[in-house]
Amino acid sequence: MATMVLDKPSLAGSAWAGVDANAGVRPALDPQSDAAIMLRAATGDEASFNFLVVKYHRPMIHFLFRMVHNQAVAEELTQEVFLRVYRAREGYRAEARFTTWLYRIATNLAVNHARDTRHERTAQTVYLDAPDEETGTTPDLADDDISAEEKMLRDERTKAIRKHVDDLPERQRVAVLMHKYQGMDYKQIGEVLKLSESATKSLLFRAYQTLRTKLKEFV
Repeated sequence: MATMVLDKPSLAGSAWAGVDANAGVRPALDPQSDAAIMLRAATGDEASFNFLVVKYHRPMIHFLFRMVHNQAVAEELTQEVFLRVYRAREGYRAEARFTTWLYRIATNLAVNHARDTRHERTAQTVYLDAPDEETGTTPDLADDDISAEEKMLRDERTKAIRKHVDDLPERQRVAVLMHKYQGMDYKQIGEVLKLSESATKSLLFRAYQTLRTKLKEFV
């Protein structure tokens, strides 16, 4: 397969020189959109594929962290996601957003992994509200100086959030992770889960209602 480079390739690089921006791309597509870039990758443009790998490598690892709670597994699954994208590149038709296709592959892999290893939970985990590697802050709490009592309450809240999100029905859990931690809107989530926008809103409403009930002592 193509080498998954980690240095961001330039769109003005030699692999892009002389390429008709509209070649093989439907007129409605922006030539610099992910879908158009993936269509060029489908024709054998290695730079296009590597550009998408670099762009989505970190977001994909973060998403899969939330799904499987294990850094090594998340990294392995991320590699598998891009391997599957590469193998299926010639069949890509840009009928939906590239991210829809990408996150659907990732979600299916993560769900299958969880089912296959349900009885083998390891001690090395990455928790739902673990500090962000770049900012050092948690998704819900500012990283201010806090007292020992406040820290204890925060840790209890973190454990409770992690537990109750993990206990949600599978589709609700995936939808919450995409909505809260990936910043995806109802339409995007619905496309990944193959639900209408209204059904996605209803799914998230039920999930958040459950979480509010379970976490009321921390609110």
